[in-house]
Amino acid sequence: MEKNVEIVKEDKKGLYICGISIWRLFAYFIIYSVVGFIIETIFGLVTKGVIESRRSSLHLPVCCIYGIGATIMIMGLQRFNKNNYTLFFGGFIIGSVLEYVVSLIGEFIFHIKWWDYSDMAFNINGRICIAFSFFWGILAIYLMSYFNPKIDNMIEKIKEKFSKKILKTAIILGTLLIFVDFLVSSFALKMFFTRLVATYNLELQKYDEYIFECVELYKNEDIKNFTLKYFSDEKMLKAYPNIKLTGKDNNIIFVKDVLKDIQPYYLKLFTPAHMS
Repeated sequence: MEKNVEIVKEDKKGLYICGISIWRLFAYFIIYSVVGFIIETIFGLVTKGVIESRRSSLHLPVCCIYGIGATIMIMGLQRFNKNNYTLFFGGFIIGSVLEYVVSLIGEFIFHIKWWDYSDMAFNINGRICIAFSFFWGILAIYLMSYFNPKIDNMIEKIKEKFSKKILKTAIILGTLLIFVDFLVSSFALKMFFTRLVATYNLELQKYDEYIFECVELYKNEDIKNFTLKYFSDEKMLKAYPNIKLTGKDNNIIFVKDVLKDIQPYYLKLFTPAHMS
């Protein structure tokens, strides 16, 4: 671990957070967002036998929850990076808090229920549960002791080959691209929900609070046609095949059950035993 600490503490010029330079934190965000996308895609293939979109935005192959989560974990675990026991404790606490907050953001800002642990033992409001909290603890050990040092070494090799200036420029451009795609995706989702409610008479919790500004936009024929062309039902469902909404009666509405005529995945390779 000593080598990793030396790599992270590069020089004292510029902004540092928890002893890590700001540009390296953005690099972590980009790298782990891509890694998260790969992990989620493999997970979908293994558990469901399909190749489907597991990304968090419409266009880029990223899962930003992983990028944000890993970056916050790395920063927060600096104080716990003493041994495996402290890392497990830090990961258990930080991971659980992070997962709870991300769940809240999904439901109250984006009106999306990303996951629900209500049927699992020792859960809190279905947002976190003891099993996944233990997983966060184990993940913290692996992340800080094995995986992230390799990421740091990779960043160093890229910096040596292309220069620090080029690497920083690439990181800034990559972060901006993700941010722009996030804004586009947020607008597309709101217009998509507006169209679903208008077409299928769905009753959603806090619907008026979430997309009240989009209802008027949707009445404009030019904007409506634009969203139908570039953010069609098929495009949105294939981008977010597992998207869930919360109904007025607190029931979970799977969008793929509403749009039954659209195949939510790109390719089905096999049917797992538990689904047959």
